[in-house]
Amino acid sequence: MQHDYVFAGFGGQGVMFAGQLLAYAAMDEGLQVTWIPSYGPEMRGGTANCSVVISDRLIGSPAVSRPQHAIVFNNPSFDKYVDRIAAGGLLLVNSSLVTKQSIREDITTLYVPATDLADQVGDLKLANMVLMGALITASPVMTLEAVKRALDVHSSKRDKLPLNLKALDAGAQAVVAAHREGCLTW
Repeated sequence: MQHDYVFAGFGGQGVMFAGQLLAYAAMDEGLQVTWIPSYGPEMRGGTANCSVVISDRLIGSPAVSRPQHAIVFNNPSFDKYVDRIAAGGLLLVNSSLVTKQSIREDITTLYVPATDLADQVGDLKLANMVLMGALITASPVMTLEAVKRALDVHSSKRDKLPLNLKALDAGAQAVVAAHREGCLTW
C-alpha cells in the first residue's frame, strides 16, 4: 500500500502543518513516510505546498507528480493541481475560499467549507484541521484517532489542542454528512 498527498495553499493557512501532522500520524502508526515542503518567495501570503508519501514498505521516491490526493486551500492551488491528480484520486477543496468546480469525472471531488466550519469551531486558522478531519474520513489510510494522538504528541501549542480536536471532528462530520446526502461514495 502506498498513498501520496499534496497539500497546497497560501503561506499562513497551515498547509505545512497539515501535511506534517499526517506524516507524524503515519510514522507513529509504524508506516514509512516522507514529507517535503515547498515555499514560494514570500512568507505569509505566498504559495506553499507540501507532499506526503505514506507506505507500508520502503518508499522509492519522495517525489509526487501525480498525487492520489490533493488538498487545496485556495483558487491558485486548485488551478495548479486539479489536472495533476491521478485517475481514481481525491480532490479535497476548501469551498469557503475556492470558487471553482472540477469538471473531471475520473476523480472524486469533495467540497468542504473548511474556513466556515473553522469559524464555527472558534478559530478561522483551524481550516487546515477541518480539512485533515475530512481527508482522513473520506480516505482512511489511518484512523482519526491516530491523527488526534499525533496532534497531541507532536503539537507544541497545548492550549490549542481542544479547538484543533473540535476542528478535526467538524471536518469528519462534514464528510459523513456528504456521504449521507449521496455526494460521496465509499
